[in-house]
Amino acid sequence: MRLAISMLMTGLLLCTGWAAESAIAQDQAVSPLTPQLLDQVVGWRRDFHQHPELGNRETRTAGIVAEHLRQLGYEVRTGVAHTGVVAYLRGASERPLIAIRADMDALPVTEEVELPFASKAQAEFRGEKVGVMHACGHDAHTAMQMGIASVLAAQKDTLQGSILLLFQPAEEGPPEGEEGGAPLMLKDGAFAPPRKPDAVLGMHVFSNMHVGTVGVRAGPFMAESDSFRIIVKGLQTHGSRPWMGVDPVLVAARIIDGLQSIVSRRVDITRSPAVVSVGAIKGGIRYNIIPDQVELIGTVRSFEIPVRDAIWADIRQIAEHTAAAHGASAEISFTQHTLVTRNDVALTDALRPALARAPGVSKLIEIPMSTVAEDFAYFAEEVPGFYFFVGATPLDQDPATAPSNHSPKFYFDEGALAVGMAAMLEVVQEAVKR
Repeated sequence: MRLAISMLMTGLLLCTGWAAESAIAQDQAVSPLTPQLLDQVVGWRRDFHQHPELGNRETRTAGIVAEHLRQLGYEVRTGVAHTGVVAYLRGASERPLIAIRADMDALPVTEEVELPFASKAQAEFRGEKVGVMHACGHDAHTAMQMGIASVLAAQKDTLQGSILLLFQPAEEGPPEGEEGGAPLMLKDGAFAPPRKPDAVLGMHVFSNMHVGTVGVRAGPFMAESDSFRIIVKGLQTHGSRPWMGVDPVLVAARIIDGLQSIVSRRVDITRSPAVVSVGAIKGGIRYNIIPDQVELIGTVRSFEIPVRDAIWADIRQIAEHTAAAHGASAEISFTQHTLVTRNDVALTDALRPALARAPGVSKLIEIPMSTVAEDFAYFAEEVPGFYFFVGATPLDQDPATAPSNHSPKFYFDEGALAVGMAAMLEVVQEAVKR
């Protein structure tokens, strides 16, 4: 299937009024991505963007997805991993069965982008009222996969295999104390026989590449993600008499400083990249009271288990010893959120040419190892996986300075919707031939 750019990009951009943002060449072949479908995909994306939902709470999004898939004739299962949707489409043959995954959840981020469909949503996260925004592009992923579902349903009689669509909740992680994401989808039978797929595909939009650029890498390319929690316990006292207590704020500051020596001085980053970052500090409630404890939470990114284990040990040693040196104590815990994401080498070699020839893909690049993380890794541990990045920044903006994914200023060029769908459909057609 050769999807054309004439209807692919012109149809999308003219019917949405965003033509000025496209600078991708066009050809004259006929495309199954009609202007009507592309307009529908844009509408879904904007609707999801305006009504974002946090992990394990994607009830509205999942309902829209499930209804669309039922209308297309898919066998639909809902409530997988709380709000996930799994849909099966039998093609001209039962095998190979190709799974395609899209994530649906948003982030606790207050949007700062001027859009007519900007999010005004709020929710509770870790006990606090927060803004909610699709600051990572999952609204685009969900909308694109709904469009892909439409095309594949129309082609099922000639499709050389079958399709399993995964609409996943809580990719960014479930709320504290809850299960969720890809591990729970697998636990709930998303890949249960006889519907265990022969391969799983996924993609992600990223601000660090222009629209039209697609990136891929064989083997390990996204890091394992772990979190740590440190509770520094001191002795509360009046802020005017610090000598009467033990200041956990000071201790927390010293611990944070020490943590920055782990990667800079203890990890051979020329061999194995790693990251240690503190993401939140919480302690105290009044300007003149030294609190009794401070909480630190942060993330560890790594590509090798021995490196991860050494970092965990260093965090524990630094926190406990620094606290003890100040007369305080520290309680440390770790949680693993994802595995290392690995593209199956043989599958990547087979599918890379499909990306290169997909209409709208003006440049295919080899991406470096990335310390971002993806729980797509759990699906790719079960069956061969193939995952690629789709550029999302307008051509007139420098990707190096564009607000990154997870930023309140993250901006998604909707021209990437057509590119992502074209790339994935080309890959699916190649995958069912294997």
